[in-house]
Amino acid sequence: MQTPDTILLGLIGDNIAASQSPRLHRLAGAQNGRAVRYDSLIPRQEGLDFNALFDRCAGGGYRGINVTYPYKEVVAGRLRIDDPLVAAIGACNTVLFGNGQPQGFNTDYSGFVSAYRRVRGNAAPGVVLMIGAGGVGRAVAFGLIALGVTEIRLADRDHAKAEGLAQALRAARPELAVATGTEAAALAPGAQGLINCTPVGMIGYEGTPLPAPLIAGATWAFDAVYTPVNTQFLIEAAVEGLDIISGYELFVGQGVDAWSIFTGLPLDEARLRADLAAGRDI
Repeated sequence: MQTPDTILLGLIGDNIAASQSPRLHRLAGAQNGRAVRYDSLIPRQEGLDFNALFDRCAGGGYRGINVTYPYKEVVAGRLRIDDPLVAAIGACNTVLFGNGQPQGFNTDYSGFVSAYRRVRGNAAPGVVLMIGAGGVGRAVAFGLIALGVTEIRLADRDHAKAEGLAQALRAARPELAVATGTEAAALAPGAQGLINCTPVGMIGYEGTPLPAPLIAGATWAFDAVYTPVNTQFLIEAAVEGLDIISGYELFVGQGVDAWSIFTGLPLDEARLRADLAAGRDI
C-alpha cells in the first residue's frame, strides 16, 4: 500500500524479473522507518517503449528510478549529467527526478570500484579483457582506469560499440593501451583480468562468455551478472584458482550508492548485507 510518505522508486529493464533491487531498497527504507515502493518496469509488459515508460515515471510521482540493460546508454540522452566522469562514461543507471530536467548518475562505476577493492584490495588489475562494451561495460571500464589498469582489451560483437568506448577511454587516459575486437577468444591470451559485462550467464541467457580453456592463466575474474550469483563463468574461473569478484558485490555497491542519491538517508551496509543474505523482506 502506498501512503503520502511512501518513497516511490522503480527499475526499468528488459530482463528484471529476478532482480533483488526492490528488496534491497525496501530493506534500506525499513532501516529508516520509511515505506518504499519499488516497481519493476519492463517496457514490453507495460505496453510502452522505453521513452514513453520513462516519461510516465517522470510525471508519476517517482523519487527516482534505476535503469538497466539495455537502456543505460539510451537514458543518458534524457538527463542532466553534472559529473564530467559520468558524462564521459555515457551511460547512467540511476535517475533522480525533481524540479527541471531529471539528473543522471552512474553507481555501477562506484559499485565496481568498491567490489574490486573489497576482494583484491590495492592489487593492480594488470592487463584486462572486458567482454561487452554496453552500459555496464562503460562504467566498469572507467572504474578500471581508477584502479590503475595498464591495458584494456574490449570484445564486443558490435565492433563500432567497442571502438566508441575505446575512444572515450583514450580521451580520458591517453597513455592507456586499448585494443578492440569482436571475438573474446582472440583477445584472451595473456590477460590477467577477465570481465563479463554481457547478459550471458544471466537467468534466461544461460551460457558463458569465454570458453573454460581460455580462463586458465588469468589472475582474477568479475561477472556483472548476479542472477544467479554463481554463473558458469565464475564457477569455471574458481576451478582455475582465479580471485572471484561476484556481480553480487556490484549489485550491493551500486544499490547503496543509489539509495544515498534517491533519499540522502543513512544506511548500515553490514546490516543490509545480513538482511539480504537471510532472505528478509518488507
